[in-house]
Amino acid sequence: MAGEAQCLGYTGCNFLRQRLVLATLSGRPLKIRKIRAKEEDPGLRDFEASFIRLIDKVTNGSRIEINQTGTTLYYQPGLLYGGSLEHDCSPSRGIGYYLESLLCLAPFMKHPLKIVLRGVTNDQVDPSVDVLKATALPLLKKFGIDGESLEIKINRRGMPPKGGGEILFACPVRKVLQPIQFTDPGKIKRIRGTAYSVRVSPQMANRMVESARGILNKFLPDIYIYTDHMKGASSGKSPGFGMCLTAETINGTVLSAELASNPQGQGAAVLPEELGQNCAKLLLEEIYRGGCVDSTNQSLALLLMTLGQRDVSKVLLGPLSPYTIEFLRHLRSFFQIMFKIETKTPEEEHMGGEKVLMTCVGIGFSNLSKTIR
Repeated sequence: MAGEAQCLGYTGCNFLRQRLVLATLSGRPLKIRKIRAKEEDPGLRDFEASFIRLIDKVTNGSRIEINQTGTTLYYQPGLLYGGSLEHDCSPSRGIGYYLESLLCLAPFMKHPLKIVLRGVTNDQVDPSVDVLKATALPLLKKFGIDGESLEIKINRRGMPPKGGGEILFACPVRKVLQPIQFTDPGKIKRIRGTAYSVRVSPQMANRMVESARGILNKFLPDIYIYTDHMKGASSGKSPGFGMCLTAETINGTVLSAELASNPQGQGAAVLPEELGQNCAKLLLEEIYRGGCVDSTNQSLALLLMTLGQRDVSKVLLGPLSPYTIEFLRHLRSFFQIMFKIETKTPEEEHMGGEKVLMTCVGIGFSNLSKTIR
């Protein structure tokens, strides 16, 4: 097998998305062994198989080999192609599971990506489409990825277990990314949010809004939480409700928090008042952790800094999540890049919890597959 020499090897099913995304961007082949080898039901799960199919759709000429039990995966990346696509996501994970990775890949396609994803828009595991729309899109704009065609649109909401939601994600392509200096989050100026309810009484959304405002009004007057009640075909196949809150600062930092009700038939019923209060508390905790990028998008920010021009990029983050720490290790394996990490104590910053200042010099990644007009 040609290229077996620089083929990276991993074991286990953890961080499968990170590895496939970084392999695709760096063009390095990848072999993952012993995927759930010791479990009663070994091999890849349906949502991982669906993710691999999605990667196959957005690339051209990728070679994917999976053994019979699904415990070994070999992946040789092709070129990122893009174009207009559709994909049915597995209902066992939210659309956010797939969308997070597409946000990393979309700017480097040959043709601008326009993709319709179907499945669960809001669940308790993955970042919801609302949160990615509110936090990831402003982050992409900071790196110079913007324009009319950058959008996430929710056509239909779908709650677990059956899903039935549909979203449209469109993103322009860029040849190079701008380096960023994003070290001052600034003060919070307003809080926005969405309380949504599908296949339950529209009153649920109002009850969540009221209880969330009860907590947040003590801190800030400028609060507006939209209620979003979808009816008929656009409300998916399962009942549920939830809330997504975002806090914006004067410097354009967006921090987010969200909660969703338990899926139908699983766990105890949640009161909308409780959910609204807990979501408000989660947002306050995220503001306390602080940083210029919220914990959902830490890895996206670090990836875009890595792929920037050969110039220094700096970003101030809150405490690193375990997912981000593993992501830094993978960046070193795939791109041989190391970040300089400085901790900032609350006394230095006069606010919130401990912060981390991440500095790196971009590798000067340039999108070679972008068509020259």
